[in-house]
Amino acid sequence: MSRSPNARLQVKVKWLAAAVILLCIAACGRSKLASNAPCDNSLTREIPARPNGAPDGKQFGRQLEGLSDDDERELLIRGELLTGNIPDFLRRFVPVRFSAAQPDGHVAQIVVCAAPDYLAIGSNRDFLLMPMRLETALAMAIRFDLTLPTPKMVDGIYAQAAVHLAPRPLPAADAMRSTEYYRHHSDLIRAQRLALGAVPGDLTAGDKKDLVLTNRLWGNLDRVAIYGWHLSDNSPIQPLSTVHGWRYADYSHGVRLISTRVWVDGVPRLIFDVLQDRQLSAALSHEGDIPNVVQLIRVLSADPHTAVATLTPDSQN
Repeated sequence: MSRSPNARLQVKVKWLAAAVILLCIAACGRSKLASNAPCDNSLTREIPARPNGAPDGKQFGRQLEGLSDDDERELLIRGELLTGNIPDFLRRFVPVRFSAAQPDGHVAQIVVCAAPDYLAIGSNRDFLLMPMRLETALAMAIRFDLTLPTPKMVDGIYAQAAVHLAPRPLPAADAMRSTEYYRHHSDLIRAQRLALGAVPGDLTAGDKKDLVLTNRLWGNLDRVAIYGWHLSDNSPIQPLSTVHGWRYADYSHGVRLISTRVWVDGVPRLIFDVLQDRQLSAALSHEGDIPNVVQLIRVLSADPHTAVATLTPDSQN
């Protein structure tokens, strides 16, 4: 029995309404996914693609063998990083969530996008976790439009990490700063990953201390600030310290890159603006705001000795 024109029209309207509902559901799902995963690949677009034929971790470690001059090693590290000899998994940042109560009672929700592990040289299958001087770390961060964490960010990363590695301290000695120690410690961490079945790209913590940003550096422009190496009870082996000189690096240090773009209640902001905001900064810094943090980073990435006598937190950019 054939349907009347009105009946056929009603069927078409019902199908059209159902299609609209399905499209809305799909769009809402995509919107929810985007809000849960704001750390897209655009955040690391300034890092060059890894070149064909670039040395892997073992090969680069062999290139560093026998270097008695730390300056020469730092130059080689910079050279590889600038060419993009960085594993692909380190380019896919992971959201880490923080919150801070505001004077009006509102609790601001802040999403920070962090590298899933410490900066390394090599490929996804063979990489060398790479300690380096603060100068080198900040120069690379600036080049890639990224930055370093604060101690509170380090705490948050550890608390929210999918993979927790137990710290593996090596005997204290002059050799702590040697390439041999760098390579051996990276191998120990690789063995830990394999034992746990951890996948590169999962948010990982506990394997290194962090180079960090802190207000203490304003009074110690010739020093490096280190913090972290958390134990399973969420406490760090290394309290915040500025004992070591600005050019110091050893096997236990790691460089965790952080995006300069954060989300505050879903709205993108510069992380530096948040760190200088007296209310919002409490979410990311135990110390509260860090005045003129961009200037601080620029000084420490160059030669702070020329600026020690003239710079203060209140200096203008």
